[in-house]
Amino acid sequence: MPLLGCIMLTFLWKFTVLYLPIISCSLLNYVNPEDNLDIPVIAKYFNTKGRYEEVNPHLIEDILAVNRSMLQPPSEQCQEIHLTAIIRHGTRYPTPKNVKEMQQLYNIVLHNASGEESWLREIQTQWRMWYTEDMDGRLVQKGVNDHKHLAVRLSKLFPSLISEEKLRGGFIKFITSSKHRCVNSTLSFKAGLTELWAITDQEFDHAENDALMRFFDKCTRYVQEVDNNASAVSEVDKFKQGPEMRRVTEKIADRLRVPQSLITHDLTEAAFYLCAYEFAIKAVNSPWCRLFDEDDAKVLEYASDLREFWKRGYGHDINSKASCILFHDVFKRLNKAAAENKTGQQVTEAVTVQVGHADTLLPLLTLLGFFKDSDALNSTNYATQAQRSFRTSHMLPYAANLLMVLYDCGGGDLRLQPLLNEKPVTFPGLTGQQGSMPLYQDVRDHYRELLQGCDFETECQLVKSSA
Repeated sequence: MPLLGCIMLTFLWKFTVLYLPIISCSLLNYVNPEDNLDIPVIAKYFNTKGRYEEVNPHLIEDILAVNRSMLQPPSEQCQEIHLTAIIRHGTRYPTPKNVKEMQQLYNIVLHNASGEESWLREIQTQWRMWYTEDMDGRLVQKGVNDHKHLAVRLSKLFPSLISEEKLRGGFIKFITSSKHRCVNSTLSFKAGLTELWAITDQEFDHAENDALMRFFDKCTRYVQEVDNNASAVSEVDKFKQGPEMRRVTEKIADRLRVPQSLITHDLTEAAFYLCAYEFAIKAVNSPWCRLFDEDDAKVLEYASDLREFWKRGYGHDINSKASCILFHDVFKRLNKAAAENKTGQQVTEAVTVQVGHADTLLPLLTLLGFFKDSDALNSTNYATQAQRSFRTSHMLPYAANLLMVLYDCGGGDLRLQPLLNEKPVTFPGLTGQQGSMPLYQDVRDHYRELLQGCDFETECQLVKSSA
């Protein structure tokens, strides 16, 4: 292992509250996740049920590893002055709907399945259905650690912004959705910082703001035209009935040796999620995972991406326009930081940490134009979308985050760097020499129409029928 890694390990040793094992440097050589038998082969296709570590595999060996060199400001003069972080909650239990379907599938496997395969016998004789409806999507211990570790990594990536001095001074603001998994993720993020700096004499508030972090619930037009409208996701239903999905359900029925009529798409998805939850929550390569091969997983990933595309992404204009309120909030904070910096004042809100849902992040990423393919995802183009950029497994694992970092590079040269899941990305339409850190004014010019329009109240009003 490089010397830097050994030095970092020594540095991390004292933060025992983060439950890091003491491992010799010689054991920390990077291991390809695909060669690790503890990781399901299909783990990289788990969509929004995936671990953050599948998106950033280097974290499997060192959960606090960061690489500041990837930030690459255009000059050494550049200093970060503000950071807005919009973060999805950490790993959670399944929702009641998922649990009901899992229980139904488990009963079929327990009472109807036959065969001598070791994985099937393990499900029938050793595995127990331990998920209950009252778990209700709550944060699990892994989800607590997701946010503790993210907080420490961000403090190492941006030490001048996420610092003990800034936290104690009230320059770091915390906002969350009112959902318990988001509140507890926010508490975990704060705990990551207070434990890092051994702060025991001060507490730090957070605000619950569903207007910002659950805007999708507040947008009447979105709720009625998309969320509660089955026809809005008709492409998803068509794909479920199509040849690719039918092949998968038939293969599952054959592997279980049960009548094909017993295995629906929803139960196939339940088996997929059982594998995903067992892995994300307990780090177990469950026997449920053996029901699927990689081709099956790609089809199920596409089915989920199709649903997200039509329900939260590019499928309907209102999906992204519902996030106008959050979009304007982000730029209001950036503008305020820019104005304070210009007049020589201290930036009063150095960091804003906003914790929400996958349903918070995806519409905003869509509004900003990220991950837009040349062709819309639909029920018939699975084969041609193999290289699509709209892939929620990459975009939206547990603890997914969009960071907007404002830099002062001297002489009024303000630049904005977006990062997704701690990796620099390029604003769509702002490619070229500026790379991932364009002039802030160029970003504002690029999104001028949205900054001038994109009014949440107007967009979310139901359009009255002329009939």
